[in-house]
Amino acid sequence: MALALPSLSSTSSSFLQQNFTGSSKGPTCNNNNNTSSFLVFAQKKAKKIRKIILKEDVAEVGKKGQLIDVKAGFYRNYLLPTGKAQIVTPLLLKEMKLEEERIEAEKRRVKEEAQQLARIFETVGAFKVKRKGGKGKLIFGSVTAQDLVDIIKAQLQREVDKRIVELPEIRETGEYIAELKLHPEVTARVRLNVFAN
Repeated sequence: MALALPSLSSTSSSFLQQNFTGSSKGPTCNNNNNTSSFLVFAQKKAKKIRKIILKEDVAEVGKKGQLIDVKAGFYRNYLLPTGKAQIVTPLLLKEMKLEEERIEAEKRRVKEEAQQLARIFETVGAFKVKRKGGKGKLIFGSVTAQDLVDIIKAQLQREVDKRIVELPEIRETGEYIAELKLHPEVTARVRLNVFAN
């Protein structure tokens, strides 16, 4: 396919002959007829960037679900063929927003349940624990997290994981405070009254 080039006028061709031929120092601009002229040089190619979402963790690029900008070639030659990313579209952005809202709603629901359970534990009063008495206020053995979990299940019909229970060391009679870590942001304080038989 041949391209049609514009023909040069006699003044522009004479300008080119005067200024760009025969000089070893490079082009100079000797403009004798008071007209301005501009030289246009090739410009650097613009970098093409793609906005993508990562489908999985990519080392030194980002984590799964992250929106990032990458060079078009990197996306086309590596991320797309390996299935590690996809181009961001308005539909995909809408789906991501809905998923984030669903996750946030679930987190709020779990936190609210933990707060309700904490209120129940704190308004129930002190749980009573009976142990075989020893000398003075001492008891035989100690009160453990499993003991508290069993008492809660018996009195409130609530299942509690013993791993969330923090108890001080209990080796004598008296009143103690146990903490139940129901949620990363919700901790219930439970009173224990330890009696000797």
